[in-house]
Parts: sequence; structure tokens; C-alpha cells
Amino acid sequence: MRLLHTMLRVADLEKSLSFYTEVLGMKELRRSDNEDYRYTLAFVGYGEEENNTVLELTYNWDQDSYDHGNAYGHIAIEFDDIYKACEDIKAAGGNVSREPGPVKGGTTEIAFVKDPDGYAIELIQKKEKMSEF
Repeated sequence: MRLLHTMLRVADLEKSLSFYTEVLGMKELRRSDNEDYRYTLAFVGYGEEENNTVLELTYNWDQDSYDHGNAYGHIAIEFDDIYKACEDIKAAGGNVSREPGPVKGGTTEIAFVKDPDGYAIELIQKKEKMSEF
């Protein structure tokens, strides 16, 4: 298991990318648009995703602002088997808020759990090779 990424919703993707790459010195690692669900994902970090935790910037095309209460998205943790992980979490009394399955508009298998304070934690099924979300 390892920590994969943290997601932040941004109102202006280019302005945010400029800040994280030019001001903080990160590198844009990849970007993908989902026209059906009207969002763009951009991943930035200090090293390649295979070996480093990165930041996911999510730009929802129809949203131009956020308050701090909903700017936090989730943290993500890679598991070898998210189905077994969810069973183990439920058996321990944990709250699986989204059962394992493919992400909307993609094939990556994910699940979500909530910590005792209600913060979302995304479980991502380990893949042989990280590619497009």
C-alpha cells in the first residue's frame, strides 16, 4: 500500500497549473478531459506517479468557484485488492460509502470509505502500469 494523490477542486485550471508548476516547482505529469461528465483532471508532482505521491487538480467545466468547505476532495491509497480491503473494513466496523467498481467515465476500479470524522478516503485498485485515469 502507498499514498497515491490528494485531490483539490480548482476554479481556473491554467492559473492553478501555473502556480503549482511555476511557483512551487512541480511538473505537470498528465492531463485528461472527460467530455461526457465535463471535467478535466491534471496531475502535478515532484516526481513520476509510479514512485511519488502527487496532487490531482480537478477542474469542473461548469463550476467557477468553491468555498473552503467543499474544496477538499479526498486522499487516495492504492491496494492490491480493494474488494478484500472493503470487506475487511466493513468487518472491522468501518463505513464503506461507495462499493468497489469502475469510476464514472473510466475503467479504474475504486471504492470510498469514510474516516470517523467523515473525511473521504479513496481506495484504488493497483494496476500493473499507471496510465490514464
